[in-house]
Amino acid sequence: MDVKKRMREYADEINAAMDRYLPEAAGPQKSVIEAMRYSALAGSKRIRPMLMLEFARICGADCEAVMPVACAEEMIHTYSLIHDDLPCMDNDDMRRGKPSCHVKFGEATALLAGDALLSLAFETALCDNIHAIKPVNLINAVQLLAEASGYSGMVGGQIMDLESEGRKTNIDTLESMHRKKTGAMIVAAAKMGCILADAPKAKVDAAGVFAANIGLAFQIVDDCLDVAGSSVSLGKPVGSDAENNKSTYVTFYGLEKSKDLAKQLTSEAVKSLSVFDDREFLSGLAGFLCSRDR
Repeated sequence: MDVKKRMREYADEINAAMDRYLPEAAGPQKSVIEAMRYSALAGSKRIRPMLMLEFARICGADCEAVMPVACAEEMIHTYSLIHDDLPCMDNDDMRRGKPSCHVKFGEATALLAGDALLSLAFETALCDNIHAIKPVNLINAVQLLAEASGYSGMVGGQIMDLESEGRKTNIDTLESMHRKKTGAMIVAAAKMGCILADAPKAKVDAAGVFAANIGLAFQIVDDCLDVAGSSVSLGKPVGSDAENNKSTYVTFYGLEKSKDLAKQLTSEAVKSLSVFDDREFLSGLAGFLCSRDR
C-alpha cells in the first residue's frame, strides 16, 4: 500500500469536510470566523481524524457518518494549537508554516477563535449527518472526546507542561504529561472510531493500545525534531524546548536512544493491531509517523 497516497486522500476528504462545517466569514463575527478558518484550514497531516475514520472503516462503519465527529476532534486539536502558541503559553510565532493565529489576528481574536472552535466542535459532532450511528455509541464517543480534551487529558497535560518549565522533573512525570497532552486525544480518536462503528470491546481496547503507543512515539519524535529538525520543514520554530528549559526525552536519554524508544513503541503499536483483519494502512501509518522529518 502507498501509505502517503492514502494519507493525502484522507487529508483531502477531511479538509473538504472541515471547510463545509466551518462558518463562512461574514457578519459582525467576521474577524473571529476568519481566524477560525485560518487556523483550522492550514496545512496539517490530520492524523487524529484520520485515525478515527480508519478505525471506523475497518470495523464496518459508514465513514461519511463518522466524518462530523472526526472534524470535531480536529477542531478541538486546532483550538489547542492556537492557545498553545499564545504569548501566555509557548509564545510561538509560527504554526504549520504560517504566522501563528495571534500574530496574524491579534491575541484577543486568537483566544476567541480557539474558544469558538471548541464550541463548534461539539455542535459539529452532534449535527444531523450522523443518522447511521447508534445514539448510545455517539453519546459514548462524544463523552470520551470531552474527557480526553479536558483537565484529565489534553488540558491537564498542558498545565503539567507549563508548570515543569525551569524545573527538574523525572521520566515518569514526563511520560504522564505527554500521555495526557498529546496522547489522550490520539487515543480518543482511535477508540472513538471503533465505538462509532459499534465494534466489540476487544477492538476498542486494542485501538487504544495502538494509539497510546504511537501517541507517545509521536511526541518523542517531536522532541527529537526540536533538536535535530529544520524550522523550514517543520513549519514552526525549533529549539524552543531548550529555550524554555523544558525536560524532554532527548534531555533524559539523548537523541539516538530516544529514536530507538520511538521505534520500540511503534513496534508494540503494530503488534496490537492483530485483532483487526484489515490493518495494512494503520501499520504503515505507524511506521511513517515514527520516521517522519516534520
